[in-house]
Amino acid sequence: MLRTLEQYPILKIIGQVADRCDTKVWVVGGFVRDLLLNRECYDIDVVCVGDGIDLAKKVAGELNVNSIAIYRRFGTAMFHYNDIQIEFVGARKESYTEDSRKPIVSSGTFEDDQKRRDFTINTLAISLNGNSYGNLQDTFNGIGDLNNGIIRTPVDPNVTFYDDPLRMLRAIRFACQLCFNICDETINAIIQCSERIRIISQDRITSELNKILLSDVPSVGFYLLSRTGLLKIILPEIENLKGQDCVQHFSHKDIFKHTLQVVDNVAKNSDDVWLRWTALLHDVAKPVTKHFDKKHGFTFHGHDIVGSRMVKDVFARLKLPISSSDYVAKLVGLHLRPIAIAQDCVSDSGIRRLAYDAGKDISDLMILCRADITSHNPVKISEYMRNFEKVEKKIEYINEKDHIRNLQPVITGEMIMKELNIEPGPIIGKIKTQLKNAIINGEVENTYDELHKLMVEIVEGIKHQ
Repeated sequence: MLRTLEQYPILKIIGQVADRCDTKVWVVGGFVRDLLLNRECYDIDVVCVGDGIDLAKKVAGELNVNSIAIYRRFGTAMFHYNDIQIEFVGARKESYTEDSRKPIVSSGTFEDDQKRRDFTINTLAISLNGNSYGNLQDTFNGIGDLNNGIIRTPVDPNVTFYDDPLRMLRAIRFACQLCFNICDETINAIIQCSERIRIISQDRITSELNKILLSDVPSVGFYLLSRTGLLKIILPEIENLKGQDCVQHFSHKDIFKHTLQVVDNVAKNSDDVWLRWTALLHDVAKPVTKHFDKKHGFTFHGHDIVGSRMVKDVFARLKLPISSSDYVAKLVGLHLRPIAIAQDCVSDSGIRRLAYDAGKDISDLMILCRADITSHNPVKISEYMRNFEKVEKKIEYINEKDHIRNLQPVITGEMIMKELNIEPGPIIGKIKTQLKNAIINGEVENTYDELHKLMVEIVEGIKHQ
């Protein structure tokens, strides 16, 4: 369904309030861009010539909205109405200091306000005043760039990016989300200004990375990040994956290209940003575990385990959630296991151990493993996929047989200490590990009586060592 202004009656109300105040007012930026692209938008940016905060208060009063967020330093105010966020600002000019992206704001004309915007496709404005309601203002040929799929700055891109380096990441994010191209002049300016990204807060950078990862084809964004020099600054672990070594007649594939293909493959099957992060980081340790063997060529032994540890450091630096780092680290550490099991005889104990270690995330792990097959050989791909199907069927069978998703021993560490009157220490971990292994190997049922009997035997054995 084609989106029109009529679907947003709030805009009429804003225009009517502005008319009573004799104030010129426009809806601008992303809302207009997305309206013309027929994309959903729940954020409305309103610019007026005058006091934006005062207009926001009057509109909120008209709508019986009591909660308004006011940012006097920037002359803006914002409130929510019917699941839509509406932000008001007075037309303004901005200037910047060398070490900050936070602007010094002063009142300006509507034209001044247009010049301060990041890209031409975000300079489009629609009048909300009664006598010109719906008229489109296009000062910088934003419509032309929108129709041609071009990301371009309204003024000198070197000035745009030097003033606010976050706009470099936004350019790449928009190119990725909208499937647009960044014009050569703008790309070259990003390359020139890339070092300026260091003054941007980590939270802002990470937010843009998440949006790139959540796009339909995330690799587009990461290739652009690498091309412009931004990736080596904000995520050097991924930049370090680039390159293909050749020694004698041995070589290995370009891990950077492989990784981005895996990310795109996962994106086709899951909207989960943390599973996409897992895909991005699944081979992160290959450069540090790479070894050349004269007989077998290049090896990356242990890159799954080392990579799992590296995830924690990357997430801490990027200020990503600790709880999500646990999930990503776990799947990175496990991503080779289904492949190994698929190539083996798929024993019940191997399946139990995999499912125990993966827990509720076993389905996500299988999505990752399927995505990790990027061979250009269709015979190889078919073989791997058939093997994965065997693993999945075996998981389903074992799950029905012994409720594999509930293999956590019913006897806990606290119960062991209390029952045997043992202080906390390494012995508790040894007992728990042996109980878990006995369940996984099908030696005992996961019941209190059987585990208690085994627990006593284990302790007796430890005493006689």
